[in-house]
Amino acid sequence: MAQEYDADVIVVGSGAVGSNVANELVDQGKSVIILEAGPSVPRWKILMNFRNSGRHYDHNDPYPNNPWAPTSYQPGYLENSGSFNMMPGMLKLVGGTTWHWGGATWRYVPNDFKLNSLYGKGRDWPISYDDLEPYYTRAEYQLGIAGSDTEDQSGNHAGEAFPPRSKPYPIDNEKYSYNAQVLNDRLVEAGYKTCHEPTVRIHKPWDGRPACQGNNNCDQVCPIGTLYNGSIHADRATRKGAKLITEAVVHKIETGEGGKVTAVRYLTPEGEEHRLTAKAFVLAAHSFETAKLMMMNDIGNSSDMVGRNLMDHIGISMEFLAKDTMWSGRGPVQQATIMNWRDGDFRSEHSANKSALANGNPQIGLADAAIKAGLMGKELDERIMDQSSRYMYVYSFFEMLPDPANRIQPNPNWKDSIGLPGIKIHFDVDDYVKAGAVKAREMYHDINNKMGGEILRINGFENHDHLMGTMIMGDDAKNSVVNHEGRSHDHENLFIASVGIIPAAGVVNPTLTAVALGIRSADIIAKEV
Repeated sequence: MAQEYDADVIVVGSGAVGSNVANELVDQGKSVIILEAGPSVPRWKILMNFRNSGRHYDHNDPYPNNPWAPTSYQPGYLENSGSFNMMPGMLKLVGGTTWHWGGATWRYVPNDFKLNSLYGKGRDWPISYDDLEPYYTRAEYQLGIAGSDTEDQSGNHAGEAFPPRSKPYPIDNEKYSYNAQVLNDRLVEAGYKTCHEPTVRIHKPWDGRPACQGNNNCDQVCPIGTLYNGSIHADRATRKGAKLITEAVVHKIETGEGGKVTAVRYLTPEGEEHRLTAKAFVLAAHSFETAKLMMMNDIGNSSDMVGRNLMDHIGISMEFLAKDTMWSGRGPVQQATIMNWRDGDFRSEHSANKSALANGNPQIGLADAAIKAGLMGKELDERIMDQSSRYMYVYSFFEMLPDPANRIQPNPNWKDSIGLPGIKIHFDVDDYVKAGAVKAREMYHDINNKMGGEILRINGFENHDHLMGTMIMGDDAKNSVVNHEGRSHDHENLFIASVGIIPAAGVVNPTLTAVALGIRSADIIAKEV
């Protein structure tokens, strides 16, 4: 008698990657169950939470932080032991952490896939840019991305569109905001290589999402639903027949004959346990949560690489006052990008970097600094008005190398309300990044001079929530967790869909790449179940 399953495929996690995997599988006629640890929350509730919050600087504050599904800001949930305090903005709800993000959606360039072969550093990918290009295109059209088809995004191919594309962006790039245009013009005149940031914050209607109205609120919550988040595809998949189970915290993974995964078990907020079976399983939770779950169950870890090789685009930033009024905080939060240090032979010596203008509203921080300086009344008002009109913020991402010592592990000394462990993190910034930061600081001083500015501060290393490497991809089962398909080396029917499988960090936001890899895995799974 043929075995009966609860679904063809079970997807754990409803963020941008997991929900796109589920949607692709449903489109190919497969039955799918999506399990999400957090609740489903409508936008209007999140928006009201934000408006009623007195903590607008805390981007997690409007979102649920439940005792059975704690987020990164739950005291004690993340415990750091390294020299760098890793504190990502993890969320747990349908749609995942893409509810609050800048929306930058870049492709890696071909040389990013060959870092070790070309520059003798880090790892090569087990696939090439050409292998992933068709899936980049599919991901761009699923997410609805606005970008330029004429610009060089590498800094090395002046006068041509790069990297190569088989199809134009769904939406053309938006016009620069005033401050981005001024910065771009000054830098181009000085020989800098700049381009528009591709983004899911669209300036024209697309697939039911309205055009951006410049609310400048992307990092907290988009009030009108322009900014893409994973709930869009979770909803789409369920309308087509997928089953979404919320407040379902997966804690057990069962295996059977030949090492195949046979079932997962999840707990409800009340601690009730349920068991589900499938032909194939996709782990697509936050990269920390997926690695923790695998280690809790000793799954897929024959290489001892699960949780290791943690990489983030650790960066630095500069705050300065331009000579002229710039009025940051009007319009989109990200646009103008500097690519002088994205790719080149220098990568054999120091990290690449991607630098960009952040167009957030600075008034809370400027007011706080002025009050601490003792200003009051009219003098305080004048200081805030003057500095907020001229304030500019440039930040950089650096390319980390995979290091097994940078890792996460379950923390048995901290338990949530249903008895599951927290997360221990050990993370140090490597010398490769530190050498790249020297070059970025030199660039900051030059940019400030070009703007006739006054540097307020250059900030030290900062989190950027691009948490790669924890289930690292590779051809060799002895030093990697998944193969080129995103399939576990140890379990034939287990796939990982996450930024966590990315083996070489590059310097661009990794979400689009993870979605493309997830769609590629979905095609493979659909052929087998």
